Amino acid sequence: MSIGIVPSILSADFTRLGEQVREAEAAGCARIQVDVMDGHFVPNITMGPLIVEAVRRSCTIPIEAHLMITQPERYVADFAQAGADVIIVHLEAAPHLHRLLQQIKGLGKQAGVALNPATPALLLDGVWELLDLVLVMTVNPGFGGQAFIPATLPKLAGLRRLINERGLPCDLEVDGGIGPQTIALAAQAGANLAVAGSAVFNQTRAIRENIKQLKDLS
Repeated sequence: MSIGIVPSILSADFTRLGEQVREAEAAGCARIQVDVMDGHFVPNITMGPLIVEAVRRSCTIPIEAHLMITQPERYVADFAQAGADVIIVHLEAAPHLHRLLQQIKGLGKQAGVALNPATPALLLDGVWELLDLVLVMTVNPGFGGQAFIPATLPKLAGLRRLINERGLPCDLEVDGGIGPQTIALAAQAGANLAVAGSAVFNQTRAIRENIKQLKDLS
C-alpha cells in the first residue's frame, strides 16, 4: 500500500491556489497542508487562517494546519474556525503540551505534534493518549525546498515500532525534503503520510503526474 501524499501549499502558485488545490485533490492526495510560520519560531513568515479558509472552500479532503509558531495556544481556535481538520503544533514551542493538545481536541479537531530533527521522540511520553498524528521533521523547519536529513530515519522507525506495539490509532507523517529520491526511505521507515511541496507543485510536470510518481515510488 502506497504512502498518503500531503501536498504543502507553501510551494504552490498562489495566483492559482484554488485551481492547484483542486487538481491535487483530483489526483488522489490524502490531505492538504498549510504551513504557518511566524518569523519568530522559524525565520520565515508565511500565512494564516485566511488561507486555510480559502483552501477549505477549494477542497473536501482534510486540511492540516502545521503551526510553526510560538504561543500556538493563542491561535489554535482561529485555525479550527477557519476549517482546519488537523492542527499540528511543535513540541519545542509548547511548554504545556498536554494542555494544548486537550485544547485542540476540545475544539473537535485532530491533534498532532511535530518534532524537529534534533528533538527526541521520548519527549512524547505522557501525551500519546491525546495524539492523532506525529509529524517527524526531516529538515529544520522554516523554508521549503531543503535537503532531506537521513539521520532522522531511525527516529521515524522507532516511532513506527512504538505505535504498532501499543496499537495506537496515530498517523506517522514525515515532512521535509520529500521527493522521488527520498519518499521510499520514509515509507520503509514507517511513515504512512508524507508532506511534499516542490515535488508536487513545480513547473516541470503536472500536479497529478507528480503525485502519481510519489505514490508509485513509495
